[in-house]
Amino acid sequence: MLVAMPRYERYKDSGVEWLGEVPEHWQLMRAKYRFILQRGHDLSSDQMIDGEYEVYGSNGPIGTHNKYTTVGPGVTVGRSGSVGEVNYVPHNFWAHNTSLYVKNFLNAPQKYVYYLLLALDPKRLSEGSAVSTLDRNNIHSEVIATPPNQEAIRIAKYLDGKTTLISQTIEVKEKQIALLKERKQILIQNAVTRGLDPAVPMKDSGVDWIGEIPVYWEVKRAKYLFNEIDERSKDGLEELLSVSHMTGVTPRSEKNVTMFMAEDYTGSKTCQKDDLVINIMWAWMGAMGVSDQAGIVSSSYGIFRQKETGAFHPAYLEHLLKTTGYIEHYNRVSTGLHSSRLRFYAHMFFDMELGYPDRAEQERIMCHIETESTKINKAITLHQQQIERLKEYKATLINSAVTGKIKVA
Repeated sequence: MLVAMPRYERYKDSGVEWLGEVPEHWQLMRAKYRFILQRGHDLSSDQMIDGEYEVYGSNGPIGTHNKYTTVGPGVTVGRSGSVGEVNYVPHNFWAHNTSLYVKNFLNAPQKYVYYLLLALDPKRLSEGSAVSTLDRNNIHSEVIATPPNQEAIRIAKYLDGKTTLISQTIEVKEKQIALLKERKQILIQNAVTRGLDPAVPMKDSGVDWIGEIPVYWEVKRAKYLFNEIDERSKDGLEELLSVSHMTGVTPRSEKNVTMFMAEDYTGSKTCQKDDLVINIMWAWMGAMGVSDQAGIVSSSYGIFRQKETGAFHPAYLEHLLKTTGYIEHYNRVSTGLHSSRLRFYAHMFFDMELGYPDRAEQERIMCHIETESTKINKAITLHQQQIERLKEYKATLINSAVTGKIKVA
């Protein structure tokens, strides 16, 4: 699409790698002669109150306050944290000290400066290895190409229209992804709690979090289905596993997390393949899963092994225990002063009923879920790829317009 757009008649070499050739009549100058950046102002989290004015941090609004530091419209750039993130703020706001803000536009059109900073890509100018920061002087010293103001205003107006359409298209596709994910969850929920045949006779399970189930399904307390396991590692050298509501049981090494790592895991609980592992502290969020490998877990986790080996298909059991009704039950019976301190102990699990079919039907259910989920996942991936292409096109369009690679009519 950009190839088909008109170009300027004459160009000159800017001598700057990221700019390349620019229109002959555009001026080359340091950024500090077009706009001035200023570091934001201190404001602690307890000072952020319900106020009229948004507080802009390194990556957008982080709270509100009853005073503002900057008259809008304005532009901010992430200084620390989300380094280099560029935001356009159409109203008065408080510029937080994790951001830089354009204090003076020096007669440069505000919206054009916003698009110019996006094309400049301040992330590449950040400093520091462990914790990156952005020095405003690194931006001020950059050479930029600037058109006459009326032309800059026309470019900004053009980009407003085009990028708004692109953003709206991205928003539609993000909503479609959300709907597909919701559809997948409904598919799983219905399959593992009601089976695959909508015509099968149903019965009242007599358990509020289970509800109606097919007449031939069983209802049993967990204590008749599982044993609690408390086996300990002799040397702590087994694969370290963690449990979350998002990913179930996964190797800690795959999470790229180093916080809270112990020097020695001797004495940690061990689990075997197909053991159910429950994160007692976060069960109310659905933090549990069936392990697909042997390993060690936190001593505060609960580990449960099927009394009858193979009675449950591992994935079916995990899906069942993460359905809405069961999670609501964990919330009701867990003990603690408030939600972040709730605990779901072994005796609570053993007192809980499960409604389920025989293993053969579990296999059919999981086969159905896998087939349908694959279709949904492919649709989600397609939308995600389209979103990435749209974002790339948006970035290329902005860069091409503010560096004069295309001529905006």
